[in-house]
Amino acid sequence: MPVILILVNVVLAYLVGFLGRNRRLGFWGHFFCSLLLTPVIGFLLIVATDPVREEKEKTKRIKGKAVFKSAQENETE
Repeated sequence: MPVILILVNVVLAYLVGFLGRNRRLGFWGHFFCSLLLTPVIGFLLIVATDPVREEKEKTKRIKGKAVFKSAQENETE
């Protein structure tokens, strides 16, 4: 019986890691947090953390060419 509970906990932690793969902590961060704490707390971390910005949002287009924003422009947003 305890082996089944451990297996269920690992599967739920994997699910939480999969759901958090596009968040700041990433897959492994959410997976280990939910393994060490509980999958419920791991899911709450998913809700609390911000999604990772995609590369498209970090660039702006000027006459068809991609121009990266400077660090100062990123800080002001």
